[in-house]
Amino acid sequence: MSTSSQVSAVLAQGGDIPAPHIEYGQIAPLLLVLGAAVVGVLVEAFVGRNARYYVQVPLAFLGLAGGFGWTVALAWRDNPHHVAAEGAIGVDGPTLFIQGTILLLGLVSLLLIAERGGHATGGHFAAQASALPGSEAEQRTAEAGVTQTEVYPLMMFAVGGMIMFPAANDLLTMFVALEVMSLPLYLLCGLARRRRLLSQEAAVKYFLLGAFSSAFFLYGAALLYGYAGSVRLADISAEIGKDAGNETLLLAGAALLSVGLLFKLGGVPFHMWKPDVYQGAPTPITALMASGTVVAAFGGILRVYYVAFETLRWDWRPLMWGVAILTMVAGSIIAITQTDIKRMLAYSSIAHAGFLLMGVIASSANGLSSTLFYLLAYGFTSVGAFAVVTMVRDAGGEAGHLSRWAGLGKRSPVVAGVFAFFLLAFAGIPLTSGFTGKFAVFKAAVEEGATPLVIVAVISSAVAAFFYVRVIVVMFFSEPDAEGPVVVAGPATAVAVALGVTATVVLGVIPQPVLDLAGQATTHMFVR
Repeated sequence: MSTSSQVSAVLAQGGDIPAPHIEYGQIAPLLLVLGAAVVGVLVEAFVGRNARYYVQVPLAFLGLAGGFGWTVALAWRDNPHHVAAEGAIGVDGPTLFIQGTILLLGLVSLLLIAERGGHATGGHFAAQASALPGSEAEQRTAEAGVTQTEVYPLMMFAVGGMIMFPAANDLLTMFVALEVMSLPLYLLCGLARRRRLLSQEAAVKYFLLGAFSSAFFLYGAALLYGYAGSVRLADISAEIGKDAGNETLLLAGAALLSVGLLFKLGGVPFHMWKPDVYQGAPTPITALMASGTVVAAFGGILRVYYVAFETLRWDWRPLMWGVAILTMVAGSIIAITQTDIKRMLAYSSIAHAGFLLMGVIASSANGLSSTLFYLLAYGFTSVGAFAVVTMVRDAGGEAGHLSRWAGLGKRSPVVAGVFAFFLLAFAGIPLTSGFTGKFAVFKAAVEEGATPLVIVAVISSAVAAFFYVRVIVVMFFSEPDAEGPVVVAGPATAVAVALGVTATVVLGVIPQPVLDLAGQATTHMFVR
């Protein structure tokens, strides 16, 4: 009997409503991250302005590190396979792997967000978000060296939503997680210290399109409730297995739900927000979105399609074939025309989303484990690449235009070499994590009869290699201008880049331990 039925029965008998049973140990990582976010809000209210930065950064670090440590402890058990919080949260192998990945990427992104060394006072974020761009109030706060520290609790709320999203065991919990993840990001995207108008435009676009996608998701959840009489993923799967409901409600609900999920992923044709938001947002926030948000979105897609819609796979796989092909081809081709580094990386992210969808289409244990590995590998490479972007600057701030990177290999060969290495990893060159991730996903797709899809992916990868190599050519084989790019690297950014390089090398040269870990995670499959 479901919880709602139990409550109805108790009320009919005139009894007391039973207290819910919460397994706090199972959901401790989520509680630690969201608890740190709540404490961060209190810090903003009660700690002096000059001391907030020195309280918020360690607090955020402890919250993320504590959450990661507890996640590892949960995964270390023989059977991490539980349902918590009255069935709202599923704690299983794939969820813990995804949560650990998000928390690790959050820690590396925190290094970029907290960076102030080597940059103007205040780092990457506006001194006062409420001040109009170019106004006297903005000038005064900038000159006073005011630091915008609200970004830390906002970031923690976003990460909390990210780790809750793939663990959601019903559609309402998933929707709450989606909003907890998205709303702070809408604000964070508008807080860039330079190019304020572009940043605010990106935030508005993201908010409006995100609101539409949330409406699609919620409407799809309502239709699925009408079909199954429940929003629990396992109950929806059971009703599909009985084949006793209204198929129109089922297919319409699945389609609308998929729109909401594919929007967060950036799959074509729901990708148009991604280049504008990536370009306008503060680059550390772009790094967080390009890594953590993508991992969370795929975690949600895996849970929905592997649990609720597994018995419907012959209906949704053809649709996903089309979305994956469009996403790979459009991302790779449109990226060729881009002249802004962050927009190019945004379209690169779209293409990689198409590659990752192949693991979902495989709908097998190998498809799941290869997707988990790919998410980890791609996340670290993305954070490292955007960390390098924050380091390359000109008189106007970050050198966004591709022409401003001309001659970087002669001015700063180490930085240019590191960025070239990340680009080669995106392209899938052997001995990088990108090659191992793509090979694993392609192999899983071939095993499940998706060989034509793999052929399209290989061609798209070859096309994508063109614009990656073009950036390398500009850096190493073009003459720098008199006012060429300058590398400004703070210590925290340098650490983030080093971690990105290390992960990209290790996962490319000796990937087997992590592949085995991802494979072990799939043995404790999603909770039914």
